[in-house]
Amino acid sequence: MATPASYKDRNFLAVIGDEDTVTGLLLAGIGHVTTGPSATRNFFIVDPKTETDKIEKSFDDLVARKDIGILLINQHVAEKIRYKIDMYTAAFPAVLEIPAKDHPYDPEKDSVLKRVRKLFGE
Repeated sequence: MATPASYKDRNFLAVIGDEDTVTGLLLAGIGHVTTGPSATRNFFIVDPKTETDKIEKSFDDLVARKDIGILLINQHVAEKIRYKIDMYTAAFPAVLEIPAKDHPYDPEKDSVLKRVRKLFGE
């Protein structure tokens, strides 16, 4: 079980996704950019030309942050780094797969639902 200290400072959502998804969430107000020499953002836009290692680095950077409570990732993007998503077991930030405008959600691919099915013996 998570202790209060493990989540009390986690104030932000983060997103890794296509331009439409990230733009929509930024318009909804989740955007956060820090200033200074080590400026960080809580979002990463993926397009068809984005290299997998950049997506992996963004995922690693966002899950390592202590101020992020939930990381939203488009399911079609998560497929590109599926092994990292499946290996990620920390409670915070919670990693949730979401659909994209051009890519419908497939519950058979969702790592969280796979874990739930395993718990219930399905």
